[in-house]
Amino acid sequence: MNGFVFVAAVMCVLVLWLILRPLLSRRDAAAAPQADQLNLAVLRDQLRELEADREQGSIDAEAYLVARRELEQRVAEDVHPAATPAASAAGASTPAPRWQAAALALVLVAGAGMLYASLGTPQALSARGAAATVAAGQALDPHTSSEAEAMVAKLAERMAREPQDPNGWALLARSYSAMGRFVAASGAYARLVTLIPDDAQVLSDYADVLAMTQNQKLAGEPERLLKRALAADPKNVKALILSGDAAFERADHAAAAIHWQAALANAAPNSEFAQMARDNLAHIGAPAEGAAVTAPPAAAAPAVATSPAAATAISGSVELDPALRAQVADGDTVFIVAKAADGPRFPLAVLRKQVRDLPLQFTLDDSMGMMPGVTLSQFDQLVVTARISKSGNAIAAPGDLESPPQPAKPGQTRIQLRISPK
Repeated sequence: MNGFVFVAAVMCVLVLWLILRPLLSRRDAAAAPQADQLNLAVLRDQLRELEADREQGSIDAEAYLVARRELEQRVAEDVHPAATPAASAAGASTPAPRWQAAALALVLVAGAGMLYASLGTPQALSARGAAATVAAGQALDPHTSSEAEAMVAKLAERMAREPQDPNGWALLARSYSAMGRFVAASGAYARLVTLIPDDAQVLSDYADVLAMTQNQKLAGEPERLLKRALAADPKNVKALILSGDAAFERADHAAAAIHWQAALANAAPNSEFAQMARDNLAHIGAPAEGAAVTAPPAAAAPAVATSPAAATAISGSVELDPALRAQVADGDTVFIVAKAADGPRFPLAVLRKQVRDLPLQFTLDDSMGMMPGVTLSQFDQLVVTARISKSGNAIAAPGDLESPPQPAKPGQTRIQLRISPK
């Protein structure tokens, strides 16, 4: 249970007990006059019997006086002064039934809830859940996305007040990363690694985010962070995958294969990292296990097309459904991306335009590759999509508008991409 909700509930119960206790105690106090009335009635009966005995001559005058004084003494001891018929009637006229207490409790609780809803920040109760949803990278509709952004903003404000909380920095960094705000995410990770400098997973995530801020390149500081991650945990799968990617960027296929083989050996068999390692190893022609290749094996790599340049490019058109025009601005970024249908997950070619350019004709070729040595023409089956990003990030984020993926082959023209409502 949320700690704030628990504390609030305890305080509500305490306040209700303090307020309703006097009201409920009046009901208990009403029982005392009723007992006094019963005692008084018994004494009256005994007095009548005493009077009857005197009239019948059963007792003399002296015995009568002694018995009467005893009854009067008992009245003084057993009956409270308030237990008179008038007082009893007054008490009966103002009862405190339990339904009144229950109604008052409901009014107090409802009033407190309404005051908190209007004056407090009820959305903060779900801040952690919303931020966790963003950090997990789950798809959000526009309304939920705006709420999540507000929750992440509140989390950032809290971290400014509590800068020594590593859990908060980790959640904030993952949230920024899932939102595609990689510069902000790198700042959060920088604070996090000062608090926990030897956590391999944190270092790997930090390297990944830094690479996104430098056009998805791992050279430099990201690679140094990966070395620290592997020094802390040589079996960290993400660090091994990214270290292999860094080696691949340098065209060091042997080192890349060693890292990817180690990642495959330590990853869960059906995990995304395992599949990624298998795909990467297959791409460079390295075995899934055993000795790595010692040089870039040109013959083992995917066959490179030998046709003219025009036959290796793909082209087509992109248009936006008029129903979505009001949801985007002219300056929003349009990404046209080609990936391998069965191969590495990263884009093989990317073209960047703006919404104001739509509808447009596009061409993707080998010169638009994202990774050195990996080109569009090396793959026989491609998948092409167009996506509108308000953030301008190349990585898909909640709120982006995207066309259905279209299959394609190198040399294919007249590919039609339409960004339509889902």
